[in-house]
Amino acid sequence: MKEQLDRNNLPKHIAVIMDGNGRWAKQKGFTDRIFGHRNALKAVKDVIEGCGELGVKYLTLYAFSTENWNRPKAEVDGLMNLLVKTIKEEVPTMHKNNVRLDTIGDTSALPDYSRRELLSAIEDTKNNTGLTVILALSYSGKWDIVNAAKKLAQQVKEGSIGLDDINESVFELSLDTKGIPNPDLMIRTGGDHRISNFMLWQLAYAELYIFEDLFWPDFRREHLHIAIGDYQARERRFGRTSEQIKKSI
Repeated sequence: MKEQLDRNNLPKHIAVIMDGNGRWAKQKGFTDRIFGHRNALKAVKDVIEGCGELGVKYLTLYAFSTENWNRPKAEVDGLMNLLVKTIKEEVPTMHKNNVRLDTIGDTSALPDYSRRELLSAIEDTKNNTGLTVILALSYSGKWDIVNAAKKLAQQVKEGSIGLDDINESVFELSLDTKGIPNPDLMIRTGGDHRISNFMLWQLAYAELYIFEDLFWPDFRREHLHIAIGDYQARERRFGRTSEQIKKSI
């Protein structure tokens, strides 16, 4: 499948909802959901390496939503410890593969030890020029939009911009994804057909690919190739007709 992909028609930005870790663990006979999260690291490494090999520029991984804080404390603590351990171990590999790390979300809500390791890795890799991997942590689309609205309201209050100055482009500059192109392709494992409060503004015209019978720990770069191949077979119209698309080519 990889050899069949059109390298001139790759999605510039891929977003991933990594779903099914808990169900995967249960399927394997484990009651502790953190077992699924630990075994998901191979999938994370594979999708990062797969995107890097192809030349994809941005990869956003929905790692922890604002709603996930409501999960059992043991699972949340385990996820935070796993995050710190993984970041520490992966920084040398990120340098080797020229990967830059970034984040979106309310990172102030993270435990101090997690935030320190995250910010340290972001600083360490900031000069890498290959794939940018963005971890969505304590993130939700609604949070992002409300946060942007608050920023703009404050600017209007201060008089730095007028109400009529606000348009889509100005609004995007206040989102946490400022400077990052909107995703072209969103991949979801686990079979659920929803975007789960993920990048609500940014996914407006993203192509969606759902893996019906695949949980995230079993995801490999071959699955990435399948999703990209399906993406390349689609006609992206952005509100226009097929005839208009053909005329513009």
